[in-house]
Amino acid sequence: MLIGTILQGKGTEVATVRPDSTVAAFLAVLAEKNIGAVVVSEDGSSIAGIVSERDVVRRLHDRGAAVLEDPVSSIMTAEVRTCSPDDNVDGLRHTMTTHRIRHVPVVSAGRLAGIVSIGDVVKSAIETLETEKAHLVDYLHR
Repeated sequence: MLIGTILQGKGTEVATVRPDSTVAAFLAVLAEKNIGAVVVSEDGSSIAGIVSERDVVRRLHDRGAAVLEDPVSSIMTAEVRTCSPDDNVDGLRHTMTTHRIRHVPVVSAGRLAGIVSIGDVVKSAIETLETEKAHLVDYLHR
């Protein structure tokens, strides 16, 4: 299965925040959209970084509640792993597992085209296994 197939099912909307947004404003976006990470972008189509709820927890531990007024750019991951709609889900699953990341932005023609979470990847694996199982059961009952 390709990443583009996952995006066809879930959509291509990506929540973004500007690098100068406060951590508190970022947390409001997470709560409002019920998501775990947001792409940091100046214009909504380029990628400056990615920030997740994990980043906030770690910085809260280090810096205390004052981090809530800091800019998102101070806690984001600047070196973002991305994928393409034409990439295979199995390869992305390996990358996510190896590097312990849960959200990967999808880039097409140099622009942000979606985001895939580990939940999306697991869901696609389950769907593939269910399809294979159905084919095998059908084959055995012929």
